[in-house]
Amino acid sequence: MDLTGDLHTTLWTTQEAADAAGVDANVVRNWRYRGRLPQARTEQGRPITNLAGQPLYRAIDVIRAEKATRQRARRTYRAPATV
Repeated sequence: MDLTGDLHTTLWTTQEAADAAGVDANVVRNWRYRGRLPQARTEQGRPITNLAGQPLYRAIDVIRAEKATRQRARRTYRAPATV
C-alpha cells in the first residue's frame, strides 16, 4: 500500500483500507459500524463511493481508526525477527 501521497485526499475501498491497516475487511466494516471510521464525504456532505457503489474512506481516517484500536487494545508493533 502506497502511503507517500496526501493522506487527507487519498481514498481507499474497504479492502484497500484493510490491507493498509493489516486487518481483515470485516474489521474495517466494524470500525465504520461502530462510528470509529467515517465514510469519506464531499464538501456538500454526500457520502463518496466508487463506481461499484462501495464506500470509500480517507487514508488518514483509516490510520487514525487503526491507531485508536491498537491503543485501546494496548498492542504495539515489533520489528520482525531476522533470521
